[in-house]
Amino acid sequence: MTLLRIALAQTRQTADREDNRLAILEAIDLAASRNVQILCFPETQTVGYRVDIASADAPVHVGWLDRVHGEVAARCAKHGIACILGTETPSERGKPYNTALVIDKHGNVQGMHHKTMLTPLDVMAYERGDVQHTFELSGVRIGVVICFEALRFAETTAECVRRGAQVVFHQQNNTTRPNDWKIPIHHAMIVTRAAENTVWFASCNACLPHQNSRSLVVAPDGRILGQTELRQEELLVRDIDVREATRAMFRLGEDGSAVGALEHSASPLFADTVNTEEYAAALEAGKSPTRATQ
Repeated sequence: MTLLRIALAQTRQTADREDNRLAILEAIDLAASRNVQILCFPETQTVGYRVDIASADAPVHVGWLDRVHGEVAARCAKHGIACILGTETPSERGKPYNTALVIDKHGNVQGMHHKTMLTPLDVMAYERGDVQHTFELSGVRIGVVICFEALRFAETTAECVRRGAQVVFHQQNNTTRPNDWKIPIHHAMIVTRAAENTVWFASCNACLPHQNSRSLVVAPDGRILGQTELRQEELLVRDIDVREATRAMFRLGEDGSAVGALEHSASPLFADTVNTEEYAAALEAGKSPTRATQ
């Protein structure tokens, strides 16, 4: 697999669980009509984010969630599309996990990722997960991170990349509170996660009255391949070349002498400003071009 068609569903999200459910099914059908292979939804799309949208102490509707998860899986199997669904799942402690449910194109649940870093308001509503997860979807190793844990903690994305992820999907619910000054900051953080790891980073926000981030698809060199409009329901579809996700910057950070990482770092660092002979000479001398020219 080299070319992969992904989509981010910037769907409406409210406290009306049934309307959220309909928005999910509509997005899956639309993505299938556009031949999408992997579709990502916002954080907590099934029931609404318990901070700002749903009530923090609302009961966990386990039966309803099981039925909807099964319905989404069946719709994925019908269309042959993989899905990363923002939802919640019960925990033994009472409060639910803020969860990403990962479903393959055959409708099989590959696993779940629970949000590992919680905001002070999240703590009132959710239990904390403790593992960064990667999954195999459509022949590609992908990572999943949720909102705050990736925006403010670079190590969560890095752990996914350490586990082999070439595409990292980032679910957000960001947010019904009007903090427009945060928009460029969040966009910068999203771009940084892609560039510092040299992987594809696809961040999916909900369609909200006040969005503090667009949904973005960012290339491994940090350039934005696509973005949504704010406060507008939209399916952002992009074809990405997985070969570009060399993980070079991440590997350099782990081991600055890694030859494979050095060989793949020239393009994202210098583009066409360093010729082949110059870079080959630097490799031969055992130097990083970063040290030589910056």
